[in-house]
Amino acid sequence: MATESTMGKILTTLTITNHADQITARQGFLPEDQIRSMTLNNVLVDTGATTLCLPSDAIEQLGLNLLKEVDVATASGINKARIFEDASINLMGRIGTFECLELPGGRDALLGVIPLEALGIELDLKNQQLKVLPETSIDTYLTIL
Repeated sequence: MATESTMGKILTTLTITNHADQITARQGFLPEDQIRSMTLNNVLVDTGATTLCLPSDAIEQLGLNLLKEVDVATASGINKARIFEDASINLMGRIGTFECLELPGGRDALLGVIPLEALGIELDLKNQQLKVLPETSIDTYLTIL
């Protein structure tokens, strides 16, 4: 199982890969074994977070490119934060590429609601775990209205 619960929290294991490296490797300009990637354990699934949030050391190790600087609302008020691009995540067999927000000072990674929705993964709060939604049939989570 990809998730575990601890004191009411949903924690998961998440693999993050530099998507720009993947593209460069597909084009033949980078050996496959040089694609930067990491697996993070005990990533907190945080419904109060909008997107993927990574500590600066993880962003540096992955070699993600800075996209922009933005104002973010935090518990301590409005602060500046940096947004990086091309973080490809693999969660419970679902893969997608997202922006990520840099967390200050070694804080643990957080997984927010936008990647969860885009990957078709929802929180099962009753059982304190993640649930993969169907991709096929009438029950698919993918909709075009």
